Amino acid sequence: MSSRSRKSGRAAAPVALLALAALVAWGPRPRQSTPALHVCADPNNLPFSNRRREGFENRVAEMLARELHRTLEYTWAPEWRGFIRKGLGAGRCDVIMGIPAESDRVLTTRPYYTSTYVFLSRRDRRLDIRSLDDPRLRSLRIGLHFIGDDYRNPPPADALARRGIVRNIVGYSIYGDYSRPNPPADLVRAVARREVDLAIVWGPFAGYFGNREGVPMRITPVTPAVDPPGIRYTFAIAAGVRRDDTTLHAELDSALARRRSEIDRILRQYGVPLVRADSTDSLRSAWSSGDRGAPAGQLAQACAARATASAPREVTCAP
Repeated sequence: MSSRSRKSGRAAAPVALLALAALVAWGPRPRQSTPALHVCADPNNLPFSNRRREGFENRVAEMLARELHRTLEYTWAPEWRGFIRKGLGAGRCDVIMGIPAESDRVLTTRPYYTSTYVFLSRRDRRLDIRSLDDPRLRSLRIGLHFIGDDYRNPPPADALARRGIVRNIVGYSIYGDYSRPNPPADLVRAVARREVDLAIVWGPFAGYFGNREGVPMRITPVTPAVDPPGIRYTFAIAAGVRRDDTTLHAELDSALARRRSEIDRILRQYGVPLVRADSTDSLRSAWSSGDRGAPAGQLAQACAARATASAPREVTCAP
């Protein structure tokens, strides 16, 4: 891994800031006189959520609250380790958006979208890389997100390592410098600024930030969809509630089904590359142009980083 990787991948927030965040993030759950839908969310994690409620998961949560005739209330905390346990598990909220649908730590709703890792490059580079087996990947500078300071690998990193592609990887921390807005955008910005030749990145990051860099971007789904020994690049995303909260689970499930078309419109507005659950071929047909301009949270990507052949979504991540 390059020296740039170590420098960027470890660009974590200062220790003092992290300590302060740990002390103030999990405040008491607010008391409400009217029924409320209490959501735990990250205040600095676009395109998923932020404190100004500008993310697509904010909008889906607002839609769900309206559908259930409840007010929407947030408990804000960074999606760092302990997010589920300290939020949902401690009763500080009732629901978390952006949970991998196969989580075994929470009771998940039906998925409200399925997305994929993608290749992201400047269109003027004319790379048109579609496969992890493309021989050009051995010589190009490839940007990847890494999870935390221990360089826990997301699926593309493991796949490239299996192919002996290591020295030309440039790592960017998914958490980054949390004192700045939207730390995960650094990887997409690196593509726009030619600091790397291309990135392999979770689709919602690529679609949202790629469309805001001022240069035309090419987004192409990673293939193969499943890489030996069972590394997956496509993940279904749901909302999660406590395992014993079957009443809220049923209400959310019904609301998600009723508002399916509205949710799809929201996702398209944020440029989320969508995969139909019935077929990975639909992804290739939806993005077959390859050079189309840009049209899924730290927690989801952290969970994806722990995917294995025996347990594709072993969600012990962010417990």
